[in-house]
Amino acid sequence: MDAVIQYLPLMGQGLLVTLLVTFLGAVLTIVVAFAAGLAGLSPRWYLRWPSYVFVEFFRGSGLLVQMFWFFFALPFLGIELHPLFAGVLALGLNEGAYAAEVVRGTIRSRPKGQTEAAIALGMNRRLRLWRILLPQSIPAMLPSFGNVMVDLLKNTSLVSLVTVSDLTWRAFNARTVTGATVEVFLTILVVYYLLSLLIGWITRLLERRFALDRKAVSSVRKRTLLGVAGR
Repeated sequence: MDAVIQYLPLMGQGLLVTLLVTFLGAVLTIVVAFAAGLAGLSPRWYLRWPSYVFVEFFRGSGLLVQMFWFFFALPFLGIELHPLFAGVLALGLNEGAYAAEVVRGTIRSRPKGQTEAAIALGMNRRLRLWRILLPQSIPAMLPSFGNVMVDLLKNTSLVSLVTVSDLTWRAFNARTVTGATVEVFLTILVVYYLLSLLIGWITRLLERRFALDRKAVSSVRKRTLLGVAGR
């Protein structure tokens, strides 16, 4: 463990990079997920078909290959990306493709009566989406989005292969110098596990928050109905 303690400051710097990659990748994942997921629900073919092609391509071609393509292949085409940007871009697009199906499937699973009632009230498609479908769908998306974010965190270790000095990169360096393979990799295993637990805790907190909101609305409705019945 002396080797691990000796390299803790450097591994701490790598942890900060891992957290940065996770945060930026998560933001891009959410943006891509809603953009591609909502486009996949569009009645317009020129939005729906590109969304389908994007999702199938990035789900089917492999994250590591995409990361290598962005970092190693694009420079031959005259496009050179910073290692961090290439890693975040690959992570966000890949995980966003998976999350886009969560968005599309969850919204599509809403009861048809919700849409029919909104149409009866004269709401257009955009208003129905923002005022009726999305507020009801986002709480149902949270467990699946939590899984996507945990997967994103684990896949951040791949950015070390495009020369980003994240936690895994620093651990490899420490292991090469000290030879303390078990101690070093056990340390980062525990760190990744604790970060995954943190993401799970945040997800459950958000789920409870939305659940409390639903309970509050239900309680208000019950009191309103009881008040009407008592008149």
